[in-house]
Amino acid sequence: MATDTQDLPQASVQNILDQESLKWVFVGGKGGVGKTTCSSILSILLSRVRQSVLIISTDPAHNLSDAFQQRFTKTPTLVNGFTNLYAMEVDPAVENEEVGGPDGMDSLFSELANAIPGIDEAMSFAEMLKLVQTMDYSVIVFDTAPTGHTLRLLQFPATLEKGLAKVMSLRNRFGGIMSQMTRLFGIEDEFAEDAILGRLEGMKDVIEQVNKQFKDPDLTTFVCVCIPEFLSLYETERLVQELTKFEIDTHNIIINQVLFDEEDVDSKLLRARMQMQQKYIDQYYMLYDDFHITKLPLLPEEVTGVEALKAFSQHFLTPYQPPVGNYTVEELEQKVSMLGQRLKDAEAELDRLRKGKQKA
Repeated sequence: MATDTQDLPQASVQNILDQESLKWVFVGGKGGVGKTTCSSILSILLSRVRQSVLIISTDPAHNLSDAFQQRFTKTPTLVNGFTNLYAMEVDPAVENEEVGGPDGMDSLFSELANAIPGIDEAMSFAEMLKLVQTMDYSVIVFDTAPTGHTLRLLQFPATLEKGLAKVMSLRNRFGGIMSQMTRLFGIEDEFAEDAILGRLEGMKDVIEQVNKQFKDPDLTTFVCVCIPEFLSLYETERLVQELTKFEIDTHNIIINQVLFDEEDVDSKLLRARMQMQQKYIDQYYMLYDDFHITKLPLLPEEVTGVEALKAFSQHFLTPYQPPVGNYTVEELEQKVSMLGQRLKDAEAELDRLRKGKQKA
């Protein structure tokens, strides 16, 4: 069991805050593990050490507005209570609708986009990156969609390249028909085909340029968020393998919703869950012994609102320690009374079982 803390990297996200060259920070993992909370807190922590921070949600089911309890749109908005932290939410489906316009050129462009699987999201992502590049943010945090969507996002450069190749192939094979199509859509300009290809080329150039930055460990890192359960462990391993394939740096794992062994936990269910979680936590340490692994406690309430996020952020920098029992006299008396009642119940059950055994 690789849990000797002396041999493990620092159990916090301090390494991300210390890496001043970072431009892009992706936060991803299985659905429902707390990615939005973690990315929100990371952006808050970064805002303390960076000049300006932008957090972008690329998950169609946006939770960023819920996390900060503030409405965000596709335009960067200053987060309440901050002077250098901005947030925006991008919906690929809506963005794609807005790529088109009333003129025939945009209409044809949109039709071509819809004919190539995955290219609508790729184009939306390219448009967003174009916008982001014109803004001067020190670091950009991506609150990504669940693992499958995130992996598609990383494949966008290849998707655009395939789309462009397909359009070029159609143009070479059916040049005359393409010209008729452009006129059919109300485009009389003889250079309409070149304009369409130019627009695709422009997007491909932008996304390829950013893709180079994504593959630079000095500029980009990916933070994997998970929970101590089998399916989440499986998804994390899949994600790490894919990130390695795409040459994207990842050296931080956040294990969320951990049940810590506190003194006053008497529930059999909680004890069983703790044992189950510990089994998977040990596996995380064995699989990722060179990662910075941060464990976060499961709380009785949701972490929403700026103040709650700030309060919870301490556990990202300092490993969580369960509270030590400094009980008052009244609390100890109540605890003794509860234990006494449980002992009586256990003795009564044992007596009942013995009598049943004697009758048999």
